[in-house]
Amino acid sequence: MRTPLIAGNWKMHHGVGETQIFLEALVNQDVPATVDVVVCPPFVSLPVAVMVTTGSEIAVGAQNVHWESSGAFTGEVSAEMLIEIGVRWAIVGHSERRSLFGETDENTIRRARSAQDGGLGAILCIGESLVQREAEQTLDVLERQIAGVDRLDPSRLVVAYEPVWAIGTGRNATPDQAQEVHAFLRRRLAGTFGSTEADTLRILYGGSLKPSNARELLGQQDVDGGLIGGASLDVDSFSAIIRTAAECAAGD
Repeated sequence: MRTPLIAGNWKMHHGVGETQIFLEALVNQDVPATVDVVVCPPFVSLPVAVMVTTGSEIAVGAQNVHWESSGAFTGEVSAEMLIEIGVRWAIVGHSERRSLFGETDENTIRRARSAQDGGLGAILCIGESLVQREAEQTLDVLERQIAGVDRLDPSRLVVAYEPVWAIGTGRNATPDQAQEVHAFLRRRLAGTFGSTEADTLRILYGGSLKPSNARELLGQQDVDGGLIGGASLDVDSFSAIIRTAAECAAGD
């Protein structure tokens, strides 16, 4: 049985003060121990996030990481720097990083490898655009985006399927569509890592998952949690999704 993982990607929201208030409230929500929870604030809010969550079941992740441990890379942060302040995860390859900042399949894999080498778990984001889905290219796009996963350690890897057309649009994949893609990815990962590793590797859904659709999506066989955007910015909504993940894992 794979332990569900619910990760909140706050994007460019919640500064230091807001992060402290949010996480103090979340810690007091008594997060179920049967669900792994990660919050990914902006870089400036990471130290206070680590401070507030220390001793709790909540882990802290960064929204990106560079592929080198040091060097002349203005504006970048290394895995070693993140580990030093208590961060445990890093998101790599988010669709906004790809579309707005020119990150590629190749440097996404390099970022994931660097995160793992530095001691972090890597949440590798992949997904297709609306044009690609309507052209029935979804599986081809995903195949290309995970072509380099053989360079990664599956024990410290989480894959997040984020249909780009469902992010921030209010649209989302149907449970059947999500399951179809997640099952394809697990088969593909089994071909790379072997069936045992693929069976334990978690694949998250990351397209407008919210309390109202969480049960249907998280109840799918190969959906192992969610990478949550907008709904992770509200304590009650985020907590509701976490509780639903626990209930789905228990078969309720």
